[in-house]
Amino acid sequence: MISRLLAANDRAAHHNREHFDELGILAINLMSSPGAGKTALLEATIERLGSELRLAVIEGDLETENDAARIRAKGVPAVQITTGSACHLDAAMVHDALHELELGDIDVLFIENVGNLVCPASFDLGQQLNVVLLSTTEGDDKPAKYPVMFRNSDLVVLTKTDLLPFLDDFRPDRATAALKASGYGGPVLTTSARNSAGMDEWLSWLRQSLAERRHSRPSRRNNPL
Repeated sequence: MISRLLAANDRAAHHNREHFDELGILAINLMSSPGAGKTALLEATIERLGSELRLAVIEGDLETENDAARIRAKGVPAVQITTGSACHLDAAMVHDALHELELGDIDVLFIENVGNLVCPASFDLGQQLNVVLLSTTEGDDKPAKYPVMFRNSDLVVLTKTDLLPFLDDFRPDRATAALKASGYGGPVLTTSARNSAGMDEWLSWLRQSLAERRHSRPSRRNNPL
């Protein structure tokens, strides 16, 4: 049963990836535990990058359109997926959401996955990159507890670093050591959406990732859906 489910998901993910490749869209799967600051990071990103790049967001939550409403308030198109009891997005859900977006008008698509450090790691959505957030409020041992999620990511972003002076159970050096022990070998950025710390590095990473995407596969602006 599980193998058939994953096989069907992989076929749908391949289909999504064909759409992204056709249009040169950089699709990023944004993952974290609940409350780590995914939507806040996106809001801060839109404020600084929204006039430079064409952004769009697919939001995943069990219920409500709260996060999608926050993104739309920033002037960026957002599609909400409510999963009910499902603890992750799958490729078919994402494909359905793509029909509600003008894909030819998108440079970077953020897929904000359901808050969970287990299930989303197993489901390919067709994205090019995986970004995992680790909040200072959740403890620096999360990479040791949930190694698969972090090991398979392309970037780890430490969030809410403005709270570090008030926390005694999170040390960035311990988090970095736990990431290394999990098998993660990529970059680690430290950010705060509240005071903009580290945002320049995050935006530079996004710009560079999009440039590499365009260099490897030039975009063709039409809509294949």
